[in-house]
Amino acid sequence: MDHDDVAPIAELLEERRHLLEVAYWMLGSPSEAESVVDETYRRWYLLPDVARRGITAPGPWLAKTAGGICLDRLVLPEWADDRAFPGGTPDGPRATEPPPATPEEVGSVGLDALDSLPPTERAAFVLNDVFGMSPGTVADIVGRTESECAELADRARRYLRIQRARPTTPKEHDILVRAVRQACMSGDAELLAALLSPDATASFDGGGKVRASSRPVRGGRQVADSLLTLLACRSRTTLSTHSVNGRTGLVARYDHQVAAVLTFDIADHLVAQVWIVLNPDKLHSWNRT
Repeated sequence: MDHDDVAPIAELLEERRHLLEVAYWMLGSPSEAESVVDETYRRWYLLPDVARRGITAPGPWLAKTAGGICLDRLVLPEWADDRAFPGGTPDGPRATEPPPATPEEVGSVGLDALDSLPPTERAAFVLNDVFGMSPGTVADIVGRTESECAELADRARRYLRIQRARPTTPKEHDILVRAVRQACMSGDAELLAALLSPDATASFDGGGKVRASSRPVRGGRQVADSLLTLLACRSRTTLSTHSVNGRTGLVARYDHQVAAVLTFDIADHLVAQVWIVLNPDKLHSWNRT
């Protein structure tokens, strides 16, 4: 063994522990975390000797590799959550023991809440907020630009904040959504904005099949304006309440064809997030009912 490969035992154990923590928070399974770390070290030793010696800081290389393996596994069919909007738990391995460590940064965020996030949002949040990796490293792992990763992490924080908020009763949810519908139908921008959190966000899913905003709209007033524009009441456009994923949502129709389905996340008695599905492929089943 080359002396350059020798490191203190404490450093080696802390390095492995850190990799296990990264993998655990990314995937939520102790056995999967062990598998990822084993694969990470396998790739390390598959490197040519000259390439391995050229890596002056093995820790970041190993963390980046482990993060990439985790993200690959998250987007596999058995991990990926392809529902129209977050909520619930995707099929896949479930943690059966406490995490190796609970970083202070995540506070009361649990793995159940993280499971509800799309893979790239979960990765960006965990790598940035939980482990404090540099923006460049996070971008390399996630495969997005630094600004895109910052936006993904921000969306994750907002969603997790909603999950930590006091649960909203079905009755309160129904009343608030019906009030949103009335404000949209009447074109009352002031009323609609009053029903939205000041930092509310609206996310549009057009699936590349219709012209829809590719970026979330942020801010209560901005979201209100976007909803009024999208749902402008015209003679051939209707807006009705409908049960969506067990909660009251809104269904917009044009000439009796479902054109959009809206669901709402509520926190502190106000709408904090609006999820708007415009993708015709996802709306196909609605138009068969």
